[in-house]
Amino acid sequence: MTWKLLFTSSIGKKFTMGLTGLFLISFLIVHCSINAMIFFNDGGETFNHWGHFMGANLIVRTMEIGLFLFLLLHIVQGLMLWSQNNKARPVKYIVKDDNNSSKWYSRSMGLLGTLILIFLVLHLYHFWAPSRFGGMAGIRPLEETTLSTYNNQEVHNLYAEMLLVFQNNLLIVLIYIFGVFSLCWHLIHGFQSAFQTFGINHKRYTPIIKTAGLAYSVIICLLFASMPVAIYLHWIQ
Repeated sequence: MTWKLLFTSSIGKKFTMGLTGLFLISFLIVHCSINAMIFFNDGGETFNHWGHFMGANLIVRTMEIGLFLFLLLHIVQGLMLWSQNNKARPVKYIVKDDNNSSKWYSRSMGLLGTLILIFLVLHLYHFWAPSRFGGMAGIRPLEETTLSTYNNQEVHNLYAEMLLVFQNNLLIVLIYIFGVFSLCWHLIHGFQSAFQTFGINHKRYTPIIKTAGLAYSVIICLLFASMPVAIYLHWIQ
């Protein structure tokens, strides 16, 4: 398969979607593990230690560029596939039993993906931009409470940033929960689809992959959703 077909053909799009999907699934494990360190409830010491390591390590920063490229490719290819599928069937069937043909979330990947994109932009605005550029990427001043000392160096206090974002803003907490809910359904379908794309589709292995995908999706998303809730309810100080 040529590079052109890889990005333009239907099979090529599914291949790149599967490849980038597996990469993002792996990234979520690391991201969720580090974020979950707020549950040590030690004033953010452990969380900030690893958060600073991820932000300052040259290898991690280089991989971050790859992550953004893979994420962008995943979004673009996903929207192209969704549009292509809709154009392939411009006239809907008069009678269609969706429950017997596919799950609702597998038919709604475009919508769920768009909702996740909105959530992702908000998430980057709240946390990635301040940690990389200071303040809120020049939009919001850097409060003194969002600075901490690490190895005799003044760095961004992501833990304090989480408290600022979630502690007294129910609307933001609800938006994050809804975004994580969308992510969960997206992952449930995407996990199995990624393996199926590479030919791992057998009556012996598919049920195991489905179960693993369901467990992964629920655990990861419950952890992500529990963080803003715990901060808002002041379980974490």
